[in-house]
Amino acid sequence: MTFKRRALFAGVAMVMGLATTMPGPASAADLIAIITPSHDNPFFKAEAEGAKQRAEELGYETLVLVHDDDPNKQNQLYDTAIARGAKAIILDNAGAEATVAPVRRAKEAGIPSFLIDREIKESGIAVSQIVSNNYQGAQLGAEEFVRQMGEEGKYAELLGREADTNAGIRSSGYHDIIDQYPDMEMVAQQSANWSQTEAYEKMETILQANPDIKGVISGNDTMAMGAIAALQAAGRNDVIVVGFDGSNDVRDSILEGGIKATVLQPAYRQAQIAVEQADQYLKTGSTGQDEKQLMDCVLITADNAKQLETFALK
Repeated sequence: MTFKRRALFAGVAMVMGLATTMPGPASAADLIAIITPSHDNPFFKAEAEGAKQRAEELGYETLVLVHDDDPNKQNQLYDTAIARGAKAIILDNAGAEATVAPVRRAKEAGIPSFLIDREIKESGIAVSQIVSNNYQGAQLGAEEFVRQMGEEGKYAELLGREADTNAGIRSSGYHDIIDQYPDMEMVAQQSANWSQTEAYEKMETILQANPDIKGVISGNDTMAMGAIAALQAAGRNDVIVVGFDGSNDVRDSILEGGIKATVLQPAYRQAQIAVEQADQYLKTGSTGQDEKQLMDCVLITADNAKQLETFALK
């Protein structure tokens, strides 16, 4: 790669806020683009790091991009990956419907997409859609939540982004368990858009309206951290909180007696598998797997939290 070309790309990256890694003498033809939501969320950061590390181990250059759950920005980043001549795209998408068009556009340009974490609304345009078994994981979390609640009491649910398929799947999994217990009463159900700040604010409001609340079940760990912070600020250390993702922050909270449980979805390994399948597909024309692939989740409690590290069990 010439100095002029390196300088040109550095300038583009600075303008667009792109993170890049370009080890060794590889050419742009060996590029894998990795596009995820914001790295402010440790789950998405782990995805990007897992994919980046595995791609580099396999000899690829990497282009790590962040769409911030903005479909328009995701479109732009897809165009960037296509223009850069990426060989493959690893994606945690910005909306099940909004993502169909850019994935199809990349396919038509000869660039295969390998999706992780979130499915899209259409089959046959991505090579792989590798997602956690969110329904199975939600049921694990709900069973533990009901147990911790003693099968009774008022509770609130914090939902993820409405455009995210996982938000609905997890909520369904929760309720297919919880609703079997007539003494469990949901007094509030609000979206906090996967955000810790929003969850803190929503939890404050919910607590004011329902001072006798006994539990909170959250669609992800980031919102669970916001909820537990608001509860602790109000001196409510008696409220049961359960999350979903398996983050180090929630692990630490569990070990400190705060949040009671979470559900681990293996973000780091999932991203690595996507890269491995991309590599195999590029070399052989097939991944050897179905397009849609599910990875089971694992319940994390005080019993096994010490084994959890960066969305993986030791």
